[in-house]
Amino acid sequence: MKMGLVGYAGTGKSTVFEWLTGEKPDPAKVQQGQTAMADVPDERLATIASVLKPKKTTYTKVAVLDTPGLMVGEQKDNARRLGVIREANGMVIVLDGFTRTDFAEQLKKFREELLFADLEVVSNRIPKVAAGLKKAKPAKEREADEAELALLQRVVAAFEAGTPASALGLTGDEEKALRSFQLLTLKPEIAFVNRGDSGFNDPLPADLLALEPHAVQAPVKLETELLALSDEDRATFMADLGVTEFRRGPTIRAMFYGVGREVFFTVGEDECRTWSIPKGCEAVEAAGCIHKDLSERFVRVNVIGYDDFVGCHYSEKEAKAKGLNRTEGKTYIVKDADILHILASS
Repeated sequence: MKMGLVGYAGTGKSTVFEWLTGEKPDPAKVQQGQTAMADVPDERLATIASVLKPKKTTYTKVAVLDTPGLMVGEQKDNARRLGVIREANGMVIVLDGFTRTDFAEQLKKFREELLFADLEVVSNRIPKVAAGLKKAKPAKEREADEAELALLQRVVAAFEAGTPASALGLTGDEEKALRSFQLLTLKPEIAFVNRGDSGFNDPLPADLLALEPHAVQAPVKLETELLALSDEDRATFMADLGVTEFRRGPTIRAMFYGVGREVFFTVGEDECRTWSIPKGCEAVEAAGCIHKDLSERFVRVNVIGYDDFVGCHYSEKEAKAKGLNRTEGKTYIVKDADILHILASS
């Protein structure tokens, strides 16, 4: 799963990238984007591992993509810069929280950039489809082209009216028809306020939460500086500044879930592990996250809900004895933190 960091130049986006991944931004990769990996911490798996004591504990990772910062008033070039993010599964919109307090206005302005970039991509396709309709072709192909043109015109009209693709109520077939555009306004997003050395304990303003209920914040530069100190100095400065905890881990989790992801667990003596899946994922698709062969040869899946597993003292044997180890088929919708044992044909 790839999560893209986007924002205007000066929001500290690349500092956020280093904070999340531990990788220093490479100036040579500014225009094409830079990717690094980050673990998604999970206290539930940590607890399971502390009880089962496997040989290995593995957390799912996310690829964090740092993208070129946008320039105010440069919509045409900004659309090009945003092209880097089209390959990502979701985006984190970084807002300036160290020199500004108008977070909702920043988010609105950035969303306008996304709309313009999508408008440009879709508008460029319309003349090509229209030109194709002037040529002689089989009735079935003409019908498909006419349907595509009508959809594109509808989408463009919506963009011009300020409506994102996510608000159009697109059918599954319509989303499939638009998939090649990798529309930015169809991607899940979350807002992140990059705070300075004050205000990070204040609640986020209501107008921002009205636009983005899952918005999160953290004093990124301050936390980075604190981590560089000795344990004794760090404790002193944290007390003086009112820093009660480091927010990197919770922020990664909030971003991960905020862009529509969940996890399932596999547990055993050799390894306890989290696996990333899209929300609403079917069991057969989850099997493919482990290995393609498990999806292709899927037979059934044994499922224990996380709370049931905890209630059974982290014992699959006890869960089975109590009838809490269920057998499900391909179309079972995996719940967050389900413990799965996938069975496949040989």
